Amino acid sequence: MARFHVRFDRERCKGCQLCLSFCPKKIIKMSARLNSKGYAPAGMADEERCIGCQSCALVCPDGAIAIFKEEVVPV
Repeated sequence: MARFHVRFDRERCKGCQLCLSFCPKKIIKMSARLNSKGYAPAGMADEERCIGCQSCALVCPDGAIAIFKEEVVPV
């Protein structure tokens, strides 16, 4: 089973919300805190539900999203 880690570059994100629209699980949210440029950047609401489809990263016009896969070994 795989688990995915999603990283949002807060300073590159301009808050366009395209990632929210394209996420099939609807687990991305906009931050209440502004970045240094005055934008409300995107972030994860529930990373546990991420399926690693990369839709958010592919649609991001600023390249502010990266997805990493971690293999989880059952105990």
